[in-house]
This record gives sequence, structure tokens and C-alpha cells, in this order.
Amino acid sequence: MWTAVLLACLGCYLLKLAGLSVPSHVLERPVVARIADLMPVALLAALVGVQVFAAGQSLVLDARAAGLAFAVVALLLRAPFLVVVFGSALTAALLRVVV
Repeated sequence: MWTAVLLACLGCYLLKLAGLSVPSHVLERPVVARIADLMPVALLAALVGVQVFAAGQSLVLDARAAGLAFAVVALLLRAPFLVVVFGSALTAALLRVVV
């Protein structure tokens, strides 16, 4: 077990070191800058998709999807962040109570 933990730590350190070792002129290219800007958005979207629509090994459509739908509509209407968070949580909670 400790061997796996130490190997994971070493791998993370080497990955960080590799990122720091990239020359600055490579990072200043427009394509690289654009990818670096969009990568967090793609990762967050993937995380939301997995957390909302997956249960174990299967796809589900439940109250979490309704909460996400509320959040999307609230964001399109430019609602404040707290309204989006609490509204989507309330939507999901009410649907779980009703169903």
C-alpha cells in the first residue's frame, strides 16, 4: 500500500516538474494558451456530467438532472451564484421528497 502511495507522489512530482520545465516560448504560443484556458472548463464539464448522470456503472436520470437543469436556466438568466447553488439544491431536494 505504501509503495503505491509513494509511487503516486513521485509521479505527481515528476509531472509537476515536467510542466515547469517547458520553455516559456512554447507556452506563449496562441494554440497552447487557448488549450490551457479551455482545459479547466472541459474537465469541470466532464466531472459534472459524471456526477449528475452516473450511478455506479449505469446512466440515470433523477433529481440531480433536474437540479442541473435549474442551474443552467438560472445561469442563462444571469442569476447570482448563491441563487444558482441554493435553487438547484432545493430543486433536487424537493424532487427527492416528492418522488
